[in-house]
Amino acid sequence: MIKLTRLNGKPFTLNAIYIEQVESFPDTTITLTNGKKFVVKESVDDVNLKVRNFYHSVNVLGLQNDTEGSSL
Repeated sequence: MIKLTRLNGKPFTLNAIYIEQVESFPDTTITLTNGKKFVVKESVDDVNLKVRNFYHSVNVLGLQNDTEGSSL
């Protein structure tokens, strides 16, 4: 889950797995796989970073390079 902020300032969490696209219209609009849209205060780059960090935290993107080769 990622923490985001609606335009009215209200924070909420969103399951990043369901994000299909993130666009700027100029407000950042997130479209989910079911077609639902959210407009948020965060920039597209900020949302992308949050999604990437979430994927790393649940190991969707695999191990980071600095941990490869270490013994477990």
